[in-house]
Amino acid sequence: MTDETAETGWQGWRSWRAATEAALYGPGGFYRGPEGPAGHFRTSVHASPLFARAVAGLLCRVDEALGRPERLDFVDMAAGRGELAGGVLAALPAEVAARTRAYAVEIAARPAGLDHRIKWRARLPESVTGLLFANEWLDNVPVEVAETDAAGVARRVLVRADGTERLGEPVGGAEAEWLARWWPLPAEEGLRAEIGLERDTAWASAVSCVERGLAVAVDYAHTVDTRPPFGTLTGFREGRETAPVPDGSCDITAHVALDACTLPGGRVLTQRAALHALGIAGARPPLSLASTDPAAYVRALAGAGEAAELTAPGGLGDFGWLVQPVRIPDPLGQA
Repeated sequence: MTDETAETGWQGWRSWRAATEAALYGPGGFYRGPEGPAGHFRTSVHASPLFARAVAGLLCRVDEALGRPERLDFVDMAAGRGELAGGVLAALPAEVAARTRAYAVEIAARPAGLDHRIKWRARLPESVTGLLFANEWLDNVPVEVAETDAAGVARRVLVRADGTERLGEPVGGAEAEWLARWWPLPAEEGLRAEIGLERDTAWASAVSCVERGLAVAVDYAHTVDTRPPFGTLTGFREGRETAPVPDGSCDITAHVALDACTLPGGRVLTQRAALHALGIAGARPPLSLASTDPAAYVRALAGAGEAAELTAPGGLGDFGWLVQPVRIPDPLGQA
């Protein structure tokens, strides 16, 4: 396939990484749509304002660990329409908010009505002192897909714009080394893996921007001892899971091998453990409050329901948090 074909509605074969890159981020790509990610799927940010409050609490812990610097950075990586950055600023104590410089990093245009204090950028700042928070970013960093053929050889999976697949050349070089270490494929026909090398590199690059502070990546995740045998590549459109078709009409995502992304000093924990450490527990309010202050009881009950959703086993609570301190103690302690 020629470059010209690729730019004008390609019909030939591409690797999944190249096809996903074009479908999500190219001209007319999924993430350039005016509705943003919230028009197609619901993240923790959209599930409850408690999530932004928890992240604001984490930023305050980072602030303390940094010794309350004159300028505190908060970076909302893959910001969607800036919902998290806006929620964090609104939840911060006034004194901390006054020192906070908030960035929303996103390829789409700045949405109308966004808080004027949020700086909108297409790229990460060169230097961050504070908290870099990447909620469901790495799952949208495109990956190559490998599948074992009848001879047990791992081959790159190629795809057309309509989602039709075929096997290409054997996986080699650094990608083969990554598979051998992080997602070894048995010699059984049809088994699949998503090669997370690009994600490892993307995360290391993001963390390198943090001079002092904390970098956190939150995502669907699995570890080397629980890799799914047929991979996780899928699509989302208008709130429903769908086939991953790389034509720009849907999100294309795959769970993240967060253990492979982890740098020295970092660790992975569940969202449930992280939010519990930040005071989001989902406990029901005492029934006695219903008689003494019915309105407060209803508010507390609603908050408990939202907290339960954010921390639920089998749901959002099982998301992985990759926590990477940079020249500060881990603000989440022993969580």
